[in-house]
Amino acid sequence: MHAKDILIDGYSRIQEEVHAAVEGLDPDDLHARPSDAANSIAWLVWHLTRVQDDHIADAFDLDQVWLSQDWQKRFGLDLPRRDTGYGHTPAKVAKVRVDSGDLLTGYHDAVHAQTLQALRELTAKDLERIVDERWDPPVSLGVRLVSVLSDDLQHVGQAAYVRGLVQSAGS
Repeated sequence: MHAKDILIDGYSRIQEEVHAAVEGLDPDDLHARPSDAANSIAWLVWHLTRVQDDHIADAFDLDQVWLSQDWQKRFGLDLPRRDTGYGHTPAKVAKVRVDSGDLLTGYHDAVHAQTLQALRELTAKDLERIVDERWDPPVSLGVRLVSVLSDDLQHVGQAAYVRGLVQSAGS
């Protein structure tokens, strides 16, 4: 098995878990927060998808799906155009609202498609390419891909946990 196959499998697991965390929930459930300082399912899925979109686009010199496919307009959030949710305060978390889970999964699916396209063309040598020199040591493409994978899996796990809390509170 090649490294790109492992990465494709990992990113596909994110997509599966995003759908499992979101599907069948109404907007109230998507926006429910365990406390005023906690994140909602909608915010968690939007954020993990924005980070994946931003970081993959940057690493592979692609356009962000958020902008190139008009997802930013479809969401209509009162946030800066390129906002990924990093460092959001509870007030900004509350601004991430959607009418349905389909918007979240649709955006995630579009980002996932671009991610898979980039990963399918990946070579072992590409993984060594430096994509971010702001760190010491500089970040290679391989490290960036694993970092995004890890971050996204943590956030989708959080979304699944919040879903469980919401569903148990409703029963």
